[in-house]
Amino acid sequence: MPDKQKLDKTEDRRSKPERLEARLTLEQKELLQRAADLEGRSLTDFVVSHAQIAALRTIEEHTIIKLSREDSKAFIDALLNPPALHPDEPLARAIGHYKDSMGLG
Repeated sequence: MPDKQKLDKTEDRRSKPERLEARLTLEQKELLQRAADLEGRSLTDFVVSHAQIAALRTIEEHTIIKLSREDSKAFIDALLNPPALHPDEPLARAIGHYKDSMGLG
């Protein structure tokens, strides 16, 4: 292997100091290797990139609220036309305390 390639591999290792190990069945490894080969990637690159995509998708699914058109309209309507609150309700008292503390009362 030429010296340049050795340097590039060494730099890659230094820039990625974390490791992840996994145990798989032979069938799982063969499946992943076949998919990696089809994309022309190393098995490690294939697994890490697809795991990263799956992780981002999972995080998005758990942090972003998606509403149907009907639910969106109901939400906007509730914001624009909030229900009347009685002064003794806990929410009304909390709003009053907030306004007083912010000098908005």
